[in-house]
Amino acid sequence: MRIQFFSAIVLVGVLTACAGAPKTAEQKKSLSASVATSIDLVKKTDPTIEKFFKDNYAYAVLPSVGKGGFIIGGAGGDGEVYKGGTLVGYCSMGQGTIGATIGGQSFDEFIFFKDEANYKVFTANKFAFTAQVSAVMVASGTGAATSYHDGVAIFTSNSEGAMAEAAVGGQQFKYVSLEAAAAKAK
Repeated sequence: MRIQFFSAIVLVGVLTACAGAPKTAEQKKSLSASVATSIDLVKKTDPTIEKFFKDNYAYAVLPSVGKGGFIIGGAGGDGEVYKGGTLVGYCSMGQGTIGATIGGQSFDEFIFFKDEANYKVFTANKFAFTAQVSAVMVASGTGAATSYHDGVAIFTSNSEGAMAEAAVGGQQFKYVSLEAAAAKAK
């Protein structure tokens, strides 16, 4: 059990450390297109989610987060961060799990920050979901019935518009501003 625990910790560190801002113009273009597609899909699946895209301080969209494993599992993905509807940076997510994990799936994740305080924690790379946090699975009308919890609202969806499991506990995030990404690319 101890080996599994440390393996999961290492997996989260690796997933979080190796991702980040896209390094090439083609990677940026691809990520941006994936984010736009994910936003379009989630709005078509549930038009009431539009209120979160309008009523937020900032938000992050991580398209095509991969999740899978066998007993020891992990998840990871990259995304874009918007403030005032304008792209301000990139983010990556890593998650490690231990337990009844068999198989894999891909999903899109949307994180909405109601206020500046939660956004600043996120951009300072100190943002992580505790084990008790769950995301709302997107289906028609879920946006209308959902509100912010502790200043954050989290939604997940897949290409069919729903996901069987939406636990986000243990997710850790890394944020890179556009300026920092440009400096790294030089």
